[in-house]
Amino acid sequence: MSIKIQNLTKQYKKQIALNAISLEIKKGEIVGLLGPNGAGKTTLMRSIVGALSFNAGKIWINSVDNQENLSKTQSQIGYLPENNPLYEDMYVKEYLDFVAGIHHTDKAEISKVIEKTGLVQEQNKKIGQLSKGYKQRVGLAQAIIFNPEILILDEPTNGLDPNQIIEIRQLIHELGKEKTVILSTHIMQEVEVLCSRVILLNKGVIIQDKGIEEFKGKYSGLEEAFFEYTHS
Repeated sequence: MSIKIQNLTKQYKKQIALNAISLEIKKGEIVGLLGPNGAGKTTLMRSIVGALSFNAGKIWINSVDNQENLSKTQSQIGYLPENNPLYEDMYVKEYLDFVAGIHHTDKAEISKVIEKTGLVQEQNKKIGQLSKGYKQRVGLAQAIIFNPEILILDEPTNGLDPNQIIEIRQLIHELGKEKTVILSTHIMQEVEVLCSRVILLNKGVIIQDKGIEEFKGKYSGLEEAFFEYTHS
């Protein structure tokens, strides 16, 4: 398994954000992580990445415990967080060169990733001058520049225009052929286009973990299924 989680529990004071979560994700899967705001999605993703400690449970990345060997597991995960923190005073290519250096990545990969993410015309601009959509592309570029085995993407098309959304979806689809991808989004169409499996979190527990067609079940689409499973 690329990712194995057993009885993962995270509590903030009296609030339980994750309640004994267990799941397994195979290499090559593109999994849609869904849930209403406050369901525990971000907590789960940050726990997998190793950016957040947890109260109980275990996470293995390619059979390596992410608490016992954090540097090794982090070297295998590319992460695009929802708030997409960037050094806005740096130029795009300069920033990606910086990220590549951290990961000891061949500098030849920088130009390839710039082209893949559609940043050729923007590479010599300061990040702070970019539109939200292009900043999102820079965030995706830094997540894939060191060729990680696992990608965790939190709202990857946030702020993109319709043409950019199509381009980034195509890129994620191609990346998913050789990588494990966890995609968190509120855009149901994105899940239908990209994902074969849906994990639905609500109030810190997994309430559905199914193939996308089985998840939809008797409902007309993902939006209706999501509403029925989470509405109370």
